[in-house]
Amino acid sequence: MAERSFVEEVKKLRLGAGEVFGGEGILAVTKALLESGVSYVAGYQGAPISHLMDVLADAQDILAEYGIRFENSASEATAAATLAASVNYPLRGAATFKATVGTNVASDALANLASGGVTGGALVIVGEDYGEGSSIMQERSHAFAMKSQIWLLDPRPNLPCIVAAVKQGFELSEASRTPVMLQLRIRTCHVHGRFVASDNLRPAFTLRDAMEHPRRDAGRIVLPPASFAHEQEKVAQRWPAAVRFIEEHGLNEFFADDRDDIGIIVQGGHYNTLARVLERLGMADVYGNSRVPLYVMNVAYPLIDSELLRFCAGKRAVLLVEEGQPNFVEQNISTVLRNHGLPAALHGKDLLPVAGEYTALAVLTGVRAFLDKYGKLAPTAAAPQTRPATIANLQPRPPGFCTGCPERPIFTAMKLVERELGEHHVSADIGCHLFSILPPFDIGNTTMGYGLGTAGAGALNVPAGKRAISIMGDGGFWHNGLTSGIANAVFNESDNLTIVIENNSTAATGGQDIPSSRAVNRSRSTGHEIEQAVRGVGVGWVKTVRRTYDVEGMRSALKEALTTPQKGPKVLVAQSECMLNRQRREKPLMRKAIAAGERVVRERFGVDPETCTGDHSCIRLSGCPSLSIRANPDPLRTDPVATVLD
Repeated sequence: MAERSFVEEVKKLRLGAGEVFGGEGILAVTKALLESGVSYVAGYQGAPISHLMDVLADAQDILAEYGIRFENSASEATAAATLAASVNYPLRGAATFKATVGTNVASDALANLASGGVTGGALVIVGEDYGEGSSIMQERSHAFAMKSQIWLLDPRPNLPCIVAAVKQGFELSEASRTPVMLQLRIRTCHVHGRFVASDNLRPAFTLRDAMEHPRRDAGRIVLPPASFAHEQEKVAQRWPAAVRFIEEHGLNEFFADDRDDIGIIVQGGHYNTLARVLERLGMADVYGNSRVPLYVMNVAYPLIDSELLRFCAGKRAVLLVEEGQPNFVEQNISTVLRNHGLPAALHGKDLLPVAGEYTALAVLTGVRAFLDKYGKLAPTAAAPQTRPATIANLQPRPPGFCTGCPERPIFTAMKLVERELGEHHVSADIGCHLFSILPPFDIGNTTMGYGLGTAGAGALNVPAGKRAISIMGDGGFWHNGLTSGIANAVFNESDNLTIVIENNSTAATGGQDIPSSRAVNRSRSTGHEIEQAVRGVGVGWVKTVRRTYDVEGMRSALKEALTTPQKGPKVLVAQSECMLNRQRREKPLMRKAIAAGERVVRERFGVDPETCTGDHSCIRLSGCPSLSIRANPDPLRTDPVATVLD
């Protein structure tokens, strides 16, 4: 069960021409896909794009009416590979996933797709997970676009621009026979707004047509000598076609172009932040009408030389607002200006942060310095801001597991085993369970990627007094872990332990179903046992603990796995439902029962102050956020006692 339902919101997807559509960014993307005549969509959940997958899942009835196939893919690579349907057929298709980790996984398929080129429009919608709201390593999708020559769109964060980018993305892809990447930043995904809808389009050429009338072009297959021709085709044909389309259709925008002898170049995704900064500096009104010339790059790659030269001509200096590093765009613009002999000074990372998110304060500081340097700072500009002083002795508050999380007792049991057997090397994985690396558990040495927990301990497989431990979730297991981790451990005769934490969904991304989910899914096959899959690839020692809250049972199973004389990989499946998913399932039933006047019993927990010794091992060993302390009611005892916050 996904954490959020869009059952009511998806009704807006039926709006027709002239009607006003209001809602969230990811909902607008879905409407734009329908208006573009898309034939198929595939994806893998992951913030900030998870809710797009949830919208598509809740809109399956509407998609089916238009003959659109939607797939919850096993991984980002699977989703990207579905775009192969657009290579030989005039089918518009989209794949969506989280960047850049999802793009890493999908890069093989994307590189092959970009090499051979496409016939139908192929759109890759990536959630750019960069900055303070991010959960991953800080990298940019720009590098992937440049590496494989995939055009990169970065639209202004408002619904009309987002919808236009989806439609223009398909058109650009078809005009240049090249896949297009649509980059949606965190705030873009969740921005709210309105746009005037158009009619939904049924695909002119359907998936059924493709299956009944197959086409083949060996020149599109990535194999020498065709692959050598692809490289030349990219430069000689596809690139010029893309530049021509971008220029003719005005995908990039100019504002106040000839008002001053300085200017600012900004990628579309940062336009809102820049507009707010200029307003605070007295250089724009509250509606974003700027007194400073702006060149807004809704297409981040390729760069359009003619537009850059037009914007920079006659200007003393320009400032480039490019978040993150390396500074790909700045280097490119610098080359264009120098090659054409334009004297405009280019500023970027010299005035703005080299790395890190471009918050409003960071952009304000850089733009202020730029305007001040060239005597353009308005007398009404807001006073310089300083970062708030650091509070001395502020206690750290590391994030942790939810109240009632079934993963917490697993790590409590691991700490108990650690007391008996000593510390072990622990290879961690992506998911909620990664919170184990923080206090109070401090468990986990490395994390190398989704489903790669077991592979991350691959080198530590030599005769020793201890076994290495690997951890992965059930989402990571089905995504990559079964083959890259478990099967690899069998093949290479590993003697280590893998703990597969099974909570019946991809809990960290919002509770979406996976092959081992217990939920009945009307359009997906679920209920496939992880233990059976593990035994199927040859693991001999497998044990399932079906209630992780049994700390003693978990401790016993862990100790057995780490001390058994049996050689070969060991897999311990730790099974309990995600508490958030359970609450989403049970609370509506409880409300319904209360409304019907039925008797409802709710469990409440507390701590007996007479029993509590005051050593607080319960807090230290579990880190439960609902456990705290209060004054001891016994005047003869000075230590505070534990209490449950409700």
